[in-house]
Amino acid sequence: MVYSQKELMLGGHLYLADDAELAADFSRAKKLLRRYNQTTETEEELRRDLLRQLFGQCGEKIHVEPPFYCDYGCHISVGESFYANYDCIIIDVCDVIIGRNVFFGPRVGIYTAGHPLTAEVRNTGLEYGKKVVIGDNVWIGGNVVINPGVTIGDNTVIGSGAVVTKDIPGNVIAVGNPCRILRKISAEDEVFWREKQQQYLRNRL
Repeated sequence: MVYSQKELMLGGHLYLADDAELAADFSRAKKLLRRYNQTTETEEELRRDLLRQLFGQCGEKIHVEPPFYCDYGCHISVGESFYANYDCIIIDVCDVIIGRNVFFGPRVGIYTAGHPLTAEVRNTGLEYGKKVVIGDNVWIGGNVVINPGVTIGDNTVIGSGAVVTKDIPGNVIAVGNPCRILRKISAEDEVFWREKQQQYLRNRL
C-alpha cells in the first residue's frame, strides 16, 4: 500500500514536507494566522471564529493572545476553557491534543517535529513527528518547551522554563531541564489554596 506524505506524517513515520497536499494545508494555516495576529482586543468574536477555522477542534471558551504560531492548525485539538499567553508556538506535524481548563504562560512551545540524528539521512529532507497530549486542568509555565511524543497527565503544573522530554504523570509539580517531578500536589496544597480562595471572597464582600 502506498501512503501519502500527509498519512506518513500523521502516522509518525518518516515523510517529506515538500508535498502539494501539505503545502496547501500549510498555506491555509498561514493565511488564518496572519488574519488572527492582526486582530485587536475588541475583536474577540472574530478571534474565536478564526481559531475554530484553524484548529481541528476547540471548545467555545478559548482565548489565545496574539501573536500565535503553528504549522497546520488542523492537527490541534483544544478542550473547553483554554488560555494561551503571548508567543505560543505549536509545531503540529502530528496531533496535539489539549484537554479542558488548560493554561499556558507566555512563550510556550510544543514541538511534535523530529529529524533523523544522522546527517546523511537528515540532509535528504526526511523528518517525522510524534503526538503530544496534555490532560485536563494543566498549567504550563512561561517559556516551557514540550518535545515530541510527550504526554502530561491531568492536574499537573509544569514550572517556568522547563524542557519536557518525557511523559509527566498527573497531580504533580515538575520543573527543570530536563523536566523532572519536584513533588506531588498534596492535600495540604488543596487546603492552603481553598483558604486563600475564601480569603479572597471575604475581601470582596
